[in-house]
Amino acid sequence: MPQFDSYMVVDWSANGTPKTGRDSIWIAHLRPGQAVALDNPPTRRAAMDRITLTLEEEARKGRRVLAGFDFAFGYPAGLARAMAPDADWRTVWAHLHDHLTDTPDNANNRFDLAASLNALFPGDGPFWANGLARDIPGLPRRKPQGWGDSLPDNRRLADTLAPGAQEVWKLSGAGAVGGQSLTGQAALEGLRRRVPLAVWPFEDHAKAATVLAEVFPSLIPLNPALHPVRDAAQVIGLAQALARWDATDRLSAMLQAAPHFPTSVRRYEAMILGINPGST
Repeated sequence: MPQFDSYMVVDWSANGTPKTGRDSIWIAHLRPGQAVALDNPPTRRAAMDRITLTLEEEARKGRRVLAGFDFAFGYPAGLARAMAPDADWRTVWAHLHDHLTDTPDNANNRFDLAASLNALFPGDGPFWANGLARDIPGLPRRKPQGWGDSLPDNRRLADTLAPGAQEVWKLSGAGAVGGQSLTGQAALEGLRRRVPLAVWPFEDHAKAATVLAEVFPSLIPLNPALHPVRDAAQVIGLAQALARWDATDRLSAMLQAAPHFPTSVRRYEAMILGINPGST
């Protein structure tokens, strides 16, 4: 029996100006038996307004939602530990939400925020690839050294297991996902302060009306016939896949594997839905 009544998949963006089309935010929302509702809001603020409204409406109707977001939900443990000895993913999300400036027109301070996080470390910090023309003290343009020693691990476990996944520390350049993760986690912290929900695999999701999960659309084959824009085709395809997996209990097995994940995953790093790293 399916666990969810609808499925949302969001392809995120760290763009500094409003943008639609390729390399922008795409939201697919699927209710089984209906056509996929597709939205392409030009800014993160507009996207979160739409997402919040949809989740609140589904909750009022008693409909359970799985919402997948295409950015990293966590970092290797060293970042939280640099904040406080007992810190975890909640500490990081709250810090990003409280210190990220992200205006209605998409202007944001993610590079300066990354530099301030680097300052938590005694030497070089883990964030790198300043993508701005101006230099930012504490945020190098080139990759630092000392991973797993003076710095946190370079990659999360999820990023070593998902083909094509990138490290979370790189903020600009080809394939960079660091900006999406910084702005995305900040946005989701704002969402969880407004909407009752559970964040998988960090929290018990069994009774939550809304469950958030990290997704990686590239794990399933792309069907370009779904939409001429690749990002849109990916979110549509993954929303459809989630519904199919839920109908066959495959999705249930994915979600219920979380208690067996390594502690580092459940406390700091998160995991991509659909990847089972085993346990330690």
